[in-house]
Amino acid sequence: MGTPQLEHSEEGRLDSKLPTTKTPKLEIRDVGKIFKTKSGETTALEKTSFTIEDGEFVTILGPSGCGKSTVLRIVAGLEESTSGQVLLDGKEINGPGPDRGMVFQSYTLYPWLTVKENITFGLKLKGVPQKERDDVARHYLQLIDLEGFEMHYPIQLSGGMKQRVAIARALANDPKILLMDEPFGALDAQTRNIMQEVLLKAWEESKKTILFITHDVEESIFLADSVYVMTARPGRLKKKVPITLDRPREFSVKGTAEFGAYKEELLTLIREESLKIK
Repeated sequence: MGTPQLEHSEEGRLDSKLPTTKTPKLEIRDVGKIFKTKSGETTALEKTSFTIEDGEFVTILGPSGCGKSTVLRIVAGLEESTSGQVLLDGKEINGPGPDRGMVFQSYTLYPWLTVKENITFGLKLKGVPQKERDDVARHYLQLIDLEGFEMHYPIQLSGGMKQRVAIARALANDPKILLMDEPFGALDAQTRNIMQEVLLKAWEESKKTILFITHDVEESIFLADSVYVMTARPGRLKKKVPITLDRPREFSVKGTAEFGAYKEELLTLIREESLKIK
């Protein structure tokens, strides 16, 4: 494997270099966000455009307050953009919907439901028959390595186990795209590393499109097909870095020279932007 070729792109518009003969899974067109406050207006996100292809794993990386989570919340339909459009499979997003699965940093499981009931909650609301729900639960319990815990309640689980269930619940609903807002940010380093491997295993099996927000440079490299680096606020896309490390990836790749080259490049980019924050 040779030295990584890091892609330089125009700030604010970082279009995927994957084939563009088909409609992208996700398209963000000139999306901006201005928050109104008592003291005036704050531009959180300048007009930004990029695309994500079907089955692609994209991470967004940047300094605190750069608008990473704002982008994700706009895609999720939880926040309205001030300008621009977001399209999923060519159709404009105008609010929340079951076509987008969401995993937050905080644990969002229903405490009164068991692990199995949490995983199949959305399916039950859709009227999916019990046997089919049981089959889906069995599949994802195996996928996230939680077999034997199906009758446990969230209070009986560790933080990492709770996030495994949250990932399984999102995937069980078969969304078109999975949105993840720093889902491992509250975990200790060892658990975080394990969860990254669990997520990659689930992604490789499901081939879902994933948009993942993180502060962690190593995490962004290990998971992604492409890393989008954002500028300091007002946020815009500074650079796209395609990650060409072989898949499937194992933890040992973090010790390679190729991984180190990506890490050095991304740390430099983040430092440049962090120094601009006043």
